[in-house]
Amino acid sequence: MEKDLWKKLDKVILFVPLAIIIALCIVFLVYPENSSQILNLVRIFLGNDFGLYYIILGVGAVAVSIYIAFSRYGKIKLGNIEKPIYGDFKWGAMIFTSTMAADILFYSLCEWMLYGNDPYITEMGGMQKWAPTYCLFHWGPIAWSFYIVLAVAFGFMIHVRGRDKQKFSEACRPILGKLVDGWCGKLIDLLAVIALLAGTATTFSVSCPLLSAAISQVFHIPNTVVLTVLLLIVIAFVYTMTVWFGMKGVARLASVCAYLFFFLLAYVLFGGGECRYILETGFSSVGSLIQNFIGMATWTDPLRENSFVQNWSIFYWAYWMAWCIATPFFIGVISKGRTIKNTVLGAYGYGLAGSFTSFIVLGNYGLAQQMKGNINAIEMLNEGQPVTDVILTILNTLPGANFVILVLVVTMISFYATTFDALTMVVSCYSYKHLRSDEVSDKRVRTFWAVLFILFPIALIFRENSMSNLQSVAIIAAFPIGIIICIIVAGFFKDAKQYLDEKK
Repeated sequence: MEKDLWKKLDKVILFVPLAIIIALCIVFLVYPENSSQILNLVRIFLGNDFGLYYIILGVGAVAVSIYIAFSRYGKIKLGNIEKPIYGDFKWGAMIFTSTMAADILFYSLCEWMLYGNDPYITEMGGMQKWAPTYCLFHWGPIAWSFYIVLAVAFGFMIHVRGRDKQKFSEACRPILGKLVDGWCGKLIDLLAVIALLAGTATTFSVSCPLLSAAISQVFHIPNTVVLTVLLLIVIAFVYTMTVWFGMKGVARLASVCAYLFFFLLAYVLFGGGECRYILETGFSSVGSLIQNFIGMATWTDPLRENSFVQNWSIFYWAYWMAWCIATPFFIGVISKGRTIKNTVLGAYGYGLAGSFTSFIVLGNYGLAQQMKGNINAIEMLNEGQPVTDVILTILNTLPGANFVILVLVVTMISFYATTFDALTMVVSCYSYKHLRSDEVSDKRVRTFWAVLFILFPIALIFRENSMSNLQSVAIIAAFPIGIIICIIVAGFFKDAKQYLDEKK
């Protein structure tokens, strides 16, 4: 790197997370059983004894985001420009495709079956009603509220206040003051980057096996670790090339991804022969979610009668919090020219529309095959068959199954590429000591992070046990992130109040 670029970089944020991640890889690979036991104990402790902490944060994020939108803060415009820098469709497509990764497709296809025969679901009223309802709940308002409430704070910090540090710690300045310039700020940013790396590697570990299995079926090649690694390299190549073109490249890829996504859903909805069932079950699930949302959001299972909340809801809230490191920054950056109210309501609208449509169409098609006796996905899982094999069994019931599966593969890769484009653009800004909102990070810095994002899962993919450990790391990392989120939100209210008072 050139000397002037080297001077601009924050070496601590650039290299300390790299060293920690490499150390964790070594520990996981050399001592898989011991590390797994320790991480699982910590994960169980946090989920069981501090579960209320995650639940309160989730409910609070929804309430705060709605209050911000309809209070006087909602009238604040993010940036002194006449109209938004992106049109509504392109903005909405970037929000949805750049924040969900391929997880949205993987879980849409299989989440209903993962807890379809859970005792709690049976007790509530059965799989037909509650499995699709809980899918929408776990990917619904609470998940998006974590992103949105921080996106508002970051957008205000960048576009209104014009801060030249695009970092997690900088958003804490209204509360922590000069402490963010010292070790306290460094600690906040290190925790943020480490949580992000853990969360992204978890994403790859969850969805890549489905990609490998799908490619194996379509092209009749062995489904091996080598194939999975090659797919990861292809994904890395696509999003690394895109980030070289900056935000224009991200925007174009997001639009392509959105069209692929809509085509896949339309094919399953109209070509699978289950259109009426899919729409009626989806409509019922949305109604059930609206009727029961407060009860579902606040249920803690105090007697631990089934631990469904601890095993699922708390896991998801922690997972979204780990992803809050970069995605809200991206939403805040691309929302320049919009009011805070428009940003909040628009992000909810596009985000929930995309998530719900995916789960309603893809999830309910699989549920239809289960409920009508065409396949028995629950029994297949109970017999120990991999989730990926069960998903492919469901997709093989569609006409032109290999074509659909190939479209799914291309769509998943585009989702991965779009999301990691956004993450790379954001985290590269963390690497600078100072970076104005109108400046972009160096392409070499973006490439460094693009490669780092993909190397970690490649290193871990040879140890399945290590991937399970990494999921625990993501959940554990979210615990301190929750505290930081509270500081950032409090800082926004303090800074925004002062800004409005100054304008009187």
